[in-house]
Amino acid sequence: MEYTYNHGVITVSHLQNYNIDQIFDCGQCFRFAKREDGGWTGIAYRRQLTLRQPDSSTLQISGIDETAFMDTFVRFLCLEDDYTAIRHNIRDHFGQDTIMETAMAYGEGIRLLKQEPWEALCSFIISQNNNIPRIKKLIETLCRQCGEPIGPGLFAFPTPGELLAAGETMLRALGAGYRTAYLLRTAESVLNGSLDLAAVRALSTKEAIEALTKLHGVGPKVAACALLFGFDKLDCFPIDVWIKKVLHEYYHDALDLTRLGPYAGIAQQYLFYYITKSQKQLPASKERAAM
Repeated sequence: MEYTYNHGVITVSHLQNYNIDQIFDCGQCFRFAKREDGGWTGIAYRRQLTLRQPDSSTLQISGIDETAFMDTFVRFLCLEDDYTAIRHNIRDHFGQDTIMETAMAYGEGIRLLKQEPWEALCSFIISQNNNIPRIKKLIETLCRQCGEPIGPGLFAFPTPGELLAAGETMLRALGAGYRTAYLLRTAESVLNGSLDLAAVRALSTKEAIEALTKLHGVGPKVAACALLFGFDKLDCFPIDVWIKKVLHEYYHDALDLTRLGPYAGIAQQYLFYYITKSQKQLPASKERAAM
């Protein structure tokens, strides 16, 4: 990674496989919005930042200083991850699979952001039976009403204590609905120590899924999403209605999910992005039966 810092703008150059439109519009995070000038502005790790991409190999970041960039946002934005090697690894595990090749080509600029575990877990609890505009609206409302101010009109994601302090009546009034109980019980688990987020990160993926699915209202799909986007478990393969469609219609339910390798979750994002954004059908896979 090469970068410069001038007049409050960090410029990262010589990027490959990096597209902020695909990264922030593939359903992995909910606090970023596209600007009229084509950039994206949002809040992560209690900082607001704006990203612009003047060309495919250059990223400009404003709103953070060089220290925050190096300490937090290089990792958050996956700027040092070798996606060329990752894509080769996915090919090795999928074989000569035209479905995956088509999906990877369509979403070649996707990278998985490394989000805060608590925020990722709550965000995907909120995502249950919900659509992205409503998820974004509810999360922003929760932040404004329950989170700590971090600047004029800016609010951090609520801590477990702040959610509990808000209480059931407020969360329901804000629109959390039946998810209110899930959020409050999860916050209680963090505060009483029965859920140690740092310990979950250190577990194997299987153990981490078992730990999260013990939470009230957290099933396998929510657990897999939280682990994939917030706990560095890149082998998680969340299955929602869209991925079920891919597995059924294009793989005839014959894809062996246990053999997809350490980047199965990134492969899932390619498939998810293609099936939700492209107007074209995926091609048939010559290797479908072997998978």
